[in-house]
Amino acid sequence: MAGARGITLKSTRELAIMREAGRVNALALEAAKAAICPGATTADVDAAAAEVIKKLGAKPAFLGYGSPPYPAVICISVNEELVHGIPGKRRLRDGDVVSVDCGSIVDGYVGDSAFTVVVGEPTALARRLLDVTEQALFAAIDEMRPGNKTGDTSAAMQRCAEKAGFYMVRDYTSHGVGRAMHEEPQVRNYMKPGTGVPLRPGMTIALEPMVIVGTMETKVLADRWTVVSADGSLTAHFEHTVAVTDGDPLILTLP
Repeated sequence: MAGARGITLKSTRELAIMREAGRVNALALEAAKAAICPGATTADVDAAAAEVIKKLGAKPAFLGYGSPPYPAVICISVNEELVHGIPGKRRLRDGDVVSVDCGSIVDGYVGDSAFTVVVGEPTALARRLLDVTEQALFAAIDEMRPGNKTGDTSAAMQRCAEKAGFYMVRDYTSHGVGRAMHEEPQVRNYMKPGTGVPLRPGMTIALEPMVIVGTMETKVLADRWTVVSADGSLTAHFEHTVAVTDGDPLILTLP
């Protein structure tokens, strides 16, 4: 069903398919997380997630996406890398802050989610950054209710980040998701409460706070994909695909 501004409201059947895509994606991320250890390459982590997606009969949403075509199954971003880091020969080291983003397609519908972890023992700063960014995600999820607006989700994220003295990224957004990985509405992660698009049952949004320790500014590296903090400070990224229902929000990307 088409809603306002090109937003597609998903039926119960479509939400069930998206729940399966989300389940596959969650299992792929679990495998990726298990592969993260000192000495592992970022390509090793990609291979772990790819194996799960293939085994469960799904398709990777990121592989071949965009221009230039994205060359891997996951995005894996380390330390100052915020999002869209390309897996390769880089070896992970104790203390690295590692974000993994993944998308899986089942019967034409996408599940999209991400997490951030620390290799080995985190510093106090890294631990606080991860805690705050994950809290921002769940604060936004709690706002995914009929009668609220997209600005309520955004403001919840921003409050969490800024209260902790961190910065919410301006250049990248949360977004609708369904048959396409990026659908309407585009949801900025910094908005005023009560603004934006009204939330209606059947809307599905990939909520993804992206938080940087020292700045809101970013830049893209020469590979045309990897996004880093402009000042080289640590970053974190968490994400779930969430549906608005008549009652509580439904997280579609749980295992």
